Amino acid sequence: MESKNKSIITVQAEINSPIEKVWKCWTKPEDIVNWNFASPEWCCPYAENDLRAGGKFSYRMEAKDGSMGFDFWGINDKILPTQEIEYTMGDGRKARILFSTTEGKTKVVETFEAESTNSIELQRGGWQAILDNFKKHCEGK
Repeated sequence: MESKNKSIITVQAEINSPIEKVWKCWTKPEDIVNWNFASPEWCCPYAENDLRAGGKFSYRMEAKDGSMGFDFWGINDKILPTQEIEYTMGDGRKARILFSTTEGKTKVVETFEAESTNSIELQRGGWQAILDNFKKHCEGK
């Protein structure tokens, strides 16, 4: 992932589940809608993911009270099943997710180029909260 003077943020989690299950929970729309939000006040009512290089993904994120929402989308640039996903977000920023196994657990490391509207701390906190929500979903499934 090239940065070209952009701030890079990394979040990570160790998940007590096999890598095959973690991969499925990360990539299948029927799972994505159950974890892809940062707080209980939000939800992800819709997800699609064409899991191939050049394939588009799109997730709808909404406040449960209907007060706001947005579409998060991008194009998958590189897919190595159970190992790596690289993608370009709709606004042109790059992201990379690495999956690895250590001592029977799966480590997920997500690195992305920061946007310029919100602080680095706010972005890191939001993406980490989503990753923590993913961990809960995957381990509880």
